[in-house]
Order: sequence, then structure tokens, then C-alpha cells
Amino acid sequence: MASTGKARNSAGEPEAGVEISVAEITSLTDTALGFRLGTTTREQLDCYVPRLARELSRLLGKDLGADEDPDVQHLVRKAREMIDLTTRPTVDTPTFGTFFYLRELANLSRRLLWVYATRNELGAP
Repeated sequence: MASTGKARNSAGEPEAGVEISVAEITSLTDTALGFRLGTTTREQLDCYVPRLARELSRLLGKDLGADEDPDVQHLVRKAREMIDLTTRPTVDTPTFGTFFYLRELANLSRRLLWVYATRNELGAP
């Protein structure tokens, strides 16, 4: 059953939730993973880091089955560490550091998107 993106509170009433856009996350990850170290500007990287981190954060707010699956637990833990503001690249981070951070963020996003899509029977992203 596909998720409506609406969480339910303990009384069973819908909470304000955010829809997961499979197409948006797929597009962001495709673009980020298509960047090349020698030809991508720092401005491009800096534009995609917060966008992808925001989408990953939304994904982490969904039931991904981490309670039942140690592999998903590991991915969720790693994703939470990565989106923490204290671990994100800063203006002082070298461009190659930001590049590799963005690639890891994109890879984690793809893996968790696959978990989400599979769990909600949305088909493979």
C-alpha cells in the first residue's frame, strides 16, 4: 500500500506530514552522482547539499522498517549523522570534501528511497 505521506498520531488522526517525492529525490541523486570533480563548481555543490539533505531528512521521517532490519538501522544511523548540521561541509571545507560528502549523501538517499519505495509497494525508483 502506498504511503500518503501523512503520519498518524496515537489517536489515529493524520498528522501534518510531508509527501515523499520519489521523482524529486531520484532527480537530485541522478544530478549529484553525475557531477564530476574536475568540472563541477563549488556553487553547484553548495546548491545541492541542502536540497538533498532536506529530502533525506523527510525520508528519515517515514517508517523505513529500521526496527526490524539491522541493515536499514545502519543506513538510517549513517544518514542521520550525515544530515546533522555539525557534520555538513562549511565554507572552509575544500571543494573535494564537499564533492565526496554530496556523493555519499546521494548514495544514502538512493538506498533509503529504495527501502521506502519497496516498503510502500511503489515500485523501484
